[in-house]
Amino acid sequence: MASIAIGDIQGCYAQFSRLLEKIRFDPAADRLWLVGDLVNRGPESLQVLRLVRSLGDAATVVLGNHDLYLLMIDAGFTRRGKDDTLARILEAPDREELLHWLAHRSMLHVDADRVLVHAGLPPSWSVAQARSLAAEVEAALRGDQRRKFLLHLQGDKPERWSDELKGWDRLRFIVNALTRMRFCTPDGRLALRAKGPPERAPLGTVPWFRVPGRASAAHTVVCGHWSALGFYREQGLIALDSGCVWGGKLTAVRLDDGTAWQVTG
Repeated sequence: MASIAIGDIQGCYAQFSRLLEKIRFDPAADRLWLVGDLVNRGPESLQVLRLVRSLGDAATVVLGNHDLYLLMIDAGFTRRGKDDTLARILEAPDREELLHWLAHRSMLHVDADRVLVHAGLPPSWSVAQARSLAAEVEAALRGDQRRKFLLHLQGDKPERWSDELKGWDRLRFIVNALTRMRFCTPDGRLALRAKGPPERAPLGTVPWFRVPGRASAAHTVVCGHWSALGFYREQGLIALDSGCVWGGKLTAVRLDDGTAWQVTG
């Protein structure tokens, strides 16, 4: 059985289908690790959701910021982006089933020494702590307060983690760290507005995975979210967002031996 990780799809159904053909994906024998951002900006988010949902246990999915944005809209969030391409999902006859399925995906997946997450892990968090905190968000997504939680998600504050954080601030930080982080200061303050390549880090910040003494460094983090970083590998990191939705590539990596495949956007 092969475990194959794939970067941000973002509604690029045609490229996703071609990539599955290229890697000869067999849902009876193989397992996909999808880094999140299944939807939005690309033209065929509805088809992507339907296909991934149909794969059942053959696909392990973590939520990305665009997936959560879709759930926020469903909850009543009205500040829509101009490049939002989610209308077909919201108008689909199977909308409720698809969104219920999406809300029950994980924020973080751990398998032995590998971690699947959309954006990354704050430098002070161990993998065990990250898993515990991710579970708090998952409970909020599936609980009676789901709508209130989703409507309190927007915002960049607080910028720094504290075990004393409570309520919406606590959950918002966890979500921002796991789904939006690229750069942070060595003491873990998030710089969420910065989107450029690593060499353009805001003053006083570094890419989250290069903070000295990062508590999760013994694991390999498989992530996406950072198209300006692109497909990139170093010790303890496999970054897979190669900008398919921007005309770049969609990337897959077989985790067992590092073999990589790409299709153009």
